[in-house]
Amino acid sequence: MAGIMGVVGISFALLSNSQAILLDGLFNLIYVIIAVITVRVSRLVTLPDSDKYPYGYAYFESLVNAGRGLVILGVSLLALGDSLLSLFSGGREVSAGMAIGYSVFATVTCTGTVLLLRRAHRRVPGPLLAADVENWLINALISTTVLLAFCTVPVLHYLEWHTAARYVDPVLVTLVVLFCLGVPVRMASVSIKELLNRAPPRQVREPVQQVVSALLAEHAVVGHRLRMVRPGRTLYIVLYLELPQQGVLEGLAEQDRFRQTLHQRLQPLVRHLVLDVVFTGEQRWLSQGNGTQHPVNSSS
Repeated sequence: MAGIMGVVGISFALLSNSQAILLDGLFNLIYVIIAVITVRVSRLVTLPDSDKYPYGYAYFESLVNAGRGLVILGVSLLALGDSLLSLFSGGREVSAGMAIGYSVFATVTCTGTVLLLRRAHRRVPGPLLAADVENWLINALISTTVLLAFCTVPVLHYLEWHTAARYVDPVLVTLVVLFCLGVPVRMASVSIKELLNRAPPRQVREPVQQVVSALLAEHAVVGHRLRMVRPGRTLYIVLYLELPQQGVLEGLAEQDRFRQTLHQRLQPLVRHLVLDVVFTGEQRWLSQGNGTQHPVNSSS
């Protein structure tokens, strides 16, 4: 659908002289390129880790979404700059009939695609598809707005407000870009933070912390440290436990049972989970380290 809309959009943009339609066509061609990469990545993330990628392929999801956000942001800023130049140079004349015809086609197509993707996302949840649903929903809203705006062009000509009609297209591009600018910024920002191993949002962390605290309350551990990162759909959890010398989680069998119990309790919260539990009798292994020196003693 993105490929069809991209080709149709650029064709109509050349016929109607509309920068708003050209922007829409470019966006859709970008989606086509990213969609090809997305299909490949969606298959990669289901694979187990390998010698080349010992932590799996989850970060590829964040990488794709970061690239998508940055590309859309770049095109948006270029379109914004061009529309501002048009505003200060007397506007731009467009063919209203062609523009309205494309806007009707785009509105119907985008709305239908949103409905299909939402149904697919209910069956196959994941950040890649969720980002596509959001993008197409914005596309549908923009197309509807563009349709309504272009319908004013013949009205303005009928009222002989020809100068005002020339400003419809650049004003429309400016408003659309400003309205949607937060989406690529947010998409790129979230994905870049994931690539930098920033902790997941509070609504992800807190339920996990509650499960861990409840399980630890059943065992007299000396101290613990919990680390989490979430690239794409996969949540990586590392739990460090400081145990007393005797009496708590002694032996591999008990430690494996603890790990299994924790995994079972977390699974309803996390669809894609990688869990590591590290048992130690020395508090220094709970301390923060920067990878360049041995951890030092600090309070847990």
